[in-house]
Amino acid sequence: MESIEGDAGNFTVTVRERPRYVDMDKCIACGICAERCPRKVKDEYNQGLAKRKAIYVQYPQAVPLKYVIDADHCIYFKKKGRCRACEKYCPADAIDFTQKEKIHKIQVGSVVLSTGFKSFDPSGYDVFGYGSLPNVITSMEFERILSASGPFQGHLQRPSDDKPPQKIAWLQCVGSRDLHAGCHEYCSSVCCMYAIKEAVIAKEHAGGDLDTAIFFMDMRTPGKEFDKYYDRARDEVGVRFIRSRVHSIELAGHGSDDLRIIYMSEDGKLKKEIFNLVVLSTGLEISEDVRKLAQDLGIELDLHGFAKTSSFTPVATSRPGVFACGAFTGPKDIPQSVMEASAASSACAVLLADSRNTLTQEKTYPSEDPIIYEEPRIGVFVCHCGINIGGVVDVPAVRDYAETLPNVVYVADNMFTCSQDTQGLIRDAVKENRLNRVVVAACTPRTHEPLFQETIRDGGLNPYLFEFANIRDQDAWVHQKEPEKATEKAKDLVRMSVAKAALLEPIEPLLLGNRHEAMVVGGGAAGMIAALDLADQGLKTFIVEQKGKLGGNAKYVRKTWKGEDGRAFLADLIGRVQGHKQIEVLLDTKISHVSGFVGNFTTTVTTGSAEQELEHGIIILAVGAKPLKPDEYLYGQNERVMRWHELEELFEKEPERLEQAEAVAFIQCVGSREPERPYCSKFCCTSSLQQAIDFKTRKPDLNIYILYRDIRTYGQREELYRKARELGVIFIRYSLDKKPVVEETSVDGKDKLKITVKDHILGIPLELHVDYLNLATAIIARGEEELAKMLKVPLNEDGFFLEAHMKLRPVDFATDGIFVCGLAHYPKPLEESIVQAKAAAARAASVLIKESVEVEPTVSVVDQEKCIGCGLCEASCPFGAIHLVKVPGRGYRAENISALCKGCGICAAACPQKAIDMKHFRDRQIHAMIEAGGRR
Repeated sequence: MESIEGDAGNFTVTVRERPRYVDMDKCIACGICAERCPRKVKDEYNQGLAKRKAIYVQYPQAVPLKYVIDADHCIYFKKKGRCRACEKYCPADAIDFTQKEKIHKIQVGSVVLSTGFKSFDPSGYDVFGYGSLPNVITSMEFERILSASGPFQGHLQRPSDDKPPQKIAWLQCVGSRDLHAGCHEYCSSVCCMYAIKEAVIAKEHAGGDLDTAIFFMDMRTPGKEFDKYYDRARDEVGVRFIRSRVHSIELAGHGSDDLRIIYMSEDGKLKKEIFNLVVLSTGLEISEDVRKLAQDLGIELDLHGFAKTSSFTPVATSRPGVFACGAFTGPKDIPQSVMEASAASSACAVLLADSRNTLTQEKTYPSEDPIIYEEPRIGVFVCHCGINIGGVVDVPAVRDYAETLPNVVYVADNMFTCSQDTQGLIRDAVKENRLNRVVVAACTPRTHEPLFQETIRDGGLNPYLFEFANIRDQDAWVHQKEPEKATEKAKDLVRMSVAKAALLEPIEPLLLGNRHEAMVVGGGAAGMIAALDLADQGLKTFIVEQKGKLGGNAKYVRKTWKGEDGRAFLADLIGRVQGHKQIEVLLDTKISHVSGFVGNFTTTVTTGSAEQELEHGIIILAVGAKPLKPDEYLYGQNERVMRWHELEELFEKEPERLEQAEAVAFIQCVGSREPERPYCSKFCCTSSLQQAIDFKTRKPDLNIYILYRDIRTYGQREELYRKARELGVIFIRYSLDKKPVVEETSVDGKDKLKITVKDHILGIPLELHVDYLNLATAIIARGEEELAKMLKVPLNEDGFFLEAHMKLRPVDFATDGIFVCGLAHYPKPLEESIVQAKAAAARAASVLIKESVEVEPTVSVVDQEKCIGCGLCEASCPFGAIHLVKVPGRGYRAENISALCKGCGICAAACPQKAIDMKHFRDRQIHAMIEAGGRR
């Protein structure tokens, strides 16, 4: 992209397309050109740890999977016409050296910038010897080492001598939280989690003998389930965590490639330890190219080069109509990036609502070939998945075995069956070999089954004539040390899948009527933002709020961490909601009953003594959460002990209290990160630091102490931590097994609080006398078990609503048509709740704008001739998808509500008469698999 001209809703975007020198329509990605190319260069994708050719595919699963010539290194361009070996040997005549760059002018209504990030380059930061010590590598390089498509095919080995390391160290905050020239002050947010992940995976690759150690300052794992992963890595997997900022690295000795790390332990002792490999956990930054692009596009950047956004409009850039998401708006992890992407799409949808469907093109599929009703002709495709499968299972042997099975007429093995070129091969094989059933032996159907179903649908087959054999998760990954047995098991799994495939039958899609109204449960900031995004698209929206006013927890936010006025924002938000003609607000209202399914919900709500029914197509849950009321640290016993915003409110109402105070303390992690609540509440550190800075600014001689376990000012919130230290706020770390003790006391006739906490360096107790103590208590779920049961959606162990998939579907449930956002999902700051609310609105709108809804048709089928009306199926169904109906002259019989059914099969298992069968998992199909599994 080079420029954007025009205004929001009517942009002209200029895009420069560089020549590939390969005709994409002709290229068949056979790879012969790369084999014949004599020019080798460093492979950027593999971080320079391997070589690639001057004609190449960037990575095995690239889309489109077509080759490209690197003109900067190609001999033809450098030697004025020589070489051209690729052109000579290309069997498809796809090489085209005459291609020129093209300029495209594209008319669009909005633009989303998701330009990503650049990993910090430690080359100029010589403290750790990167570039001079061969076994000091970056985290990105280590990712490639671990990858099956990486330079070492997934084998764990170090660069200097290709030997497997026995001890690996990770050094955190390289280029982040660092004031050295070329480094960044902010926290990169993701490094702690990816270091833990890399250490855990490295131990899985190497076995139990690998020693892994992570050197860190603060362990920042604030995301949902992140602390549990940290605890598991430490307590179960055996990853060592060493709290220390390493000063430097040196060679272990003359002639050795090992590395000596000298560091200071927590008790102040100097220690030395030798490692075979050191991984630098490098941070995230914005590249110079992206900075220049932003400048050319008129997008304002902040001090660190990230897109400047407001906490209240977190995906809107300084230029109306241009939105941003992902790391371009600040360092963040994958779930938050995915949510921001949906939020940006929602912002675009609101802007362009008037022109919706004016340029829509509907995908068409070839009609289903009648061959599906002939004798089974099965094609089997076995995937290497790099070395994920191929490194354990003898894939060619499995392929050859599949060829001997009944009804199999075509077999193939592929490096990556999910890649674009292999999808084309499957489509071609279906047509050329008249296949009417397809089996893929690869990874998990949870993520890849829809892809393969779409592929055979493009080939003229019904998508349910496809069967998946999971030979990765269920075989190669669990039998890494037993390749021969893993190969035999793979054959078993393929044989079972082929047996079932022969009995598969086409299933027609299930289309339902659709209501175009939405219901949002909860009137806090997240609920109101979601409602506004839907209403601004012309969709009627109900807000059901249990309390007597709107606002939720947002009413306690005086200022955001960026200094923005939270109260003014909330007042404006409430005004917009109450004045919107497409939003109906129901206060003091509870949900008493919900029936129906995606596109067709009916909800009974009670306001006072009056009941009414709401008809709507989707539900968004934004019911919020609440702070814990602790029974420790004298809370509730002494009026000087408060929590969250209570002290802030006291000093606002009675400013003389602040003037009279001599010392204030904050205690973090009260009720959080403990066995009964093993999660971080995410924004407590930010809140305490905001208040500490405010109090210290208003009264500079006030002594402020923050007692913490890890300071988690992730991302650009690190600026608050730095500012607090500069102002003189004193930070004292404590451990879970030696928590502070708070007592009432008197000093010079004044009532005080005495806090005793052990100094982790001196090893002796410190006594602090303070006037007030503020507790950052855990954010806990509201206890929505009844609502969860009513809607058939799950809660996690901590009582928060459990999304369908943390990364792939972070605002969806397995139950279609119901979405979640805000604190109901997990503790998060205001701007992240807003992002998730907009993401939920985007997902909801994708349902509401359709005339009909297509749902998964693999549902249960009741044979009422066999049914005796016992009701066991109705009692056992977790989704309320089957119930008894009165049949004239026959009593009660079971009936399936297909739209609610998730195909789990519990009803079929419970039925004593075998009157219930499952489409795509019929008894005869399951029996065939079992029988095939029992023979060789």
